[in-house]
Amino acid sequence: MNLRVVYCNHETANLSIRERLAFSNEEQLVCAYKQLQKKFPGVEAVIVSTCNRVEIYFGAEQRNELPSQEEVARFLSDFHDVPLDDFINEIRHKTKLEVARHLFRVVCSLDSMVLGEAQIVGQVNSAYQQAAECDAVGPLTHHLFQSAMKVAGRVRTETKLSEGRISIASVAVGEFGKSIFERFDNKSVLILGAGEMAEETLRYLKDEGVQKITVANRNFQRGELLASKWGGKPIRFDQWESCLDSTDVIVSTTGATEPIISVSRFQQLREQSPVRQTIFILDLGAPRDFPPEISSVDDNVFLYDIDDLEQTCQRNRQARRKEMDKADRLINAALEQFRHEFHQRETGPVIQELRETWHEIGRLELNRLFKKLDTVSEQDKQQIEQTINRIVNKLLHPPLETIKDQAKDGPPHSLLQTVKELFRLGGHSKE
Repeated sequence: MNLRVVYCNHETANLSIRERLAFSNEEQLVCAYKQLQKKFPGVEAVIVSTCNRVEIYFGAEQRNELPSQEEVARFLSDFHDVPLDDFINEIRHKTKLEVARHLFRVVCSLDSMVLGEAQIVGQVNSAYQQAAECDAVGPLTHHLFQSAMKVAGRVRTETKLSEGRISIASVAVGEFGKSIFERFDNKSVLILGAGEMAEETLRYLKDEGVQKITVANRNFQRGELLASKWGGKPIRFDQWESCLDSTDVIVSTTGATEPIISVSRFQQLREQSPVRQTIFILDLGAPRDFPPEISSVDDNVFLYDIDDLEQTCQRNRQARRKEMDKADRLINAALEQFRHEFHQRETGPVIQELRETWHEIGRLELNRLFKKLDTVSEQDKQQIEQTINRIVNKLLHPPLETIKDQAKDGPPHSLLQTVKELFRLGGHSKE
């Protein structure tokens, strides 16, 4: 099972490291896949980059073709221009079946900051589709990610992990927002960005009664669509700073590679405001849209980012322990099925060729016999043919069962090679 994943997530690395290693837009991903294909030719790859994790999954026909953790770290360092020493201790890797276990837990949101969040499934699926468009996937990663999507569906329908506050947006609004404001129906909200996370957060704010909504997005038409859908007003992105002194809540999910405002500029705008009203900034960007120092500009600025969700999400996790156990059982069953299918993929061609070869020998000998015995009736021929087939199947049973038994713990490469040589399979001449 020639698979490897190299990753850093909210458990292994802080937000600063994650945002420096993030692939924040499609252009970066396309460029990354080109470089990976050049650096590791013939190796399958899928990059999953979200606000909580940066992970690269690899698959290869030969184990020695898989890039090592160190090689992947050097690629990340070169690609993002981040010194290797800054993050080498923050990344981890897994191989073989543990790669599948890791991905299954990711798509089932057991490794997410917010247990049970539904968004991660879409993010992983989009990452896989992007890799496919870049011709970076192959049979190994295809099987891996398709299996992951199947188990995610079962966990979603057969457990209660998806009930209650399950998304980053719902926890952020429900826990952080309500610790600042008692009500939202009289608050003015500014949405920066128009992607999936922005809309999800907006949905929860609308449920809390928010009426006044402004949407600023670099692509004005996309921002206009989001604003129209939720009864808001679209503005040009370069106009958002003018809304600062009349805004109570900012939700920022731009995906920009650098902060969209400096501390000094933010402080200047606050000082120019006639009333420094309380402002709640929810920065869900990766990298950050707002520098953390902004929270210290004055006592009425409350800035929260992805890392701030950690403690609240941990409480969420503890409360759902029983459902987590159910999900783990489903994942373990899916892993066993995945391993069986994976190893069957390795042994299947040899088993099939051995079976076809022996039955072909039986058919050739039957034809030779029937040519000599032209007085044999059709009924007798059928009886003879059935007898020969039973003999072949009984002779095949021990070696095929041995191959299957040996394959339970992994493809028995040496045994398969011996079978190929012993029975002259794989293109060898047969007599």
